[in-house]
Amino acid sequence: MTWSEIGPLLWTGVQETAYMVGAAAVFTALGGVLVGVLLVLTDRGGLLPLRPVNALLGLVVNVGRSLPFIILLVAIIPFTRALVGTTIGTEAAIVPLTVGAIPFYARIVETALREVDRDVIAAARAMGASRTQIVRKVLLREARPGLVAGFTITVVALVGYSAMAGVVGGGGLGDLAIRYGYQRFENEVMIATVVVLVVFVQLVQMLGDLVARRLSHK
Repeated sequence: MTWSEIGPLLWTGVQETAYMVGAAAVFTALGGVLVGVLLVLTDRGGLLPLRPVNALLGLVVNVGRSLPFIILLVAIIPFTRALVGTTIGTEAAIVPLTVGAIPFYARIVETALREVDRDVIAAARAMGASRTQIVRKVLLREARPGLVAGFTITVVALVGYSAMAGVVGGGGLGDLAIRYGYQRFENEVMIATVVVLVVFVQLVQMLGDLVARRLSHK
């Protein structure tokens, strides 16, 4: 293939990958923060100690983190089909990407929240702050640098996951590498795909590091 043919394919792959990763990142941020906050609140000594709930959440998160993504991708095919009506394409790929990333980010959120100074939380409680206010104005606010740094790591992982989604026709750069680079032995396509993925990851990491540094100085 010539570069004039590879260019449009790469551009389409970049758009599809950006769409998959972007949508999955939004859902992962929402789900991961929610689960991470619940893990902290329901733990022993938390603001809402519920050990059975905490144990169940911890089990679900651990199971989700232990499954290799390629296995998860296949295992939840019925769920994906029920949710979006298909198991191929970018929309279908968003489902396993989100399901695989939420447990990963939830643990990062939990760790970041646990690093918040307990004295600050105690002071907020002494001043009569509600649980919701403590979560929003103390825990999440104080943990912002760690949350952003962890989210950056998660998005980078999502880029890698999205490439694996190409194995089952998920679209994006991974699908391009499989169909042209591997199955048709087009080495130029494979090399170009790898370069674009590396640049993609580098840009995400640089942006995440920049935001985390600015938040840590506030």
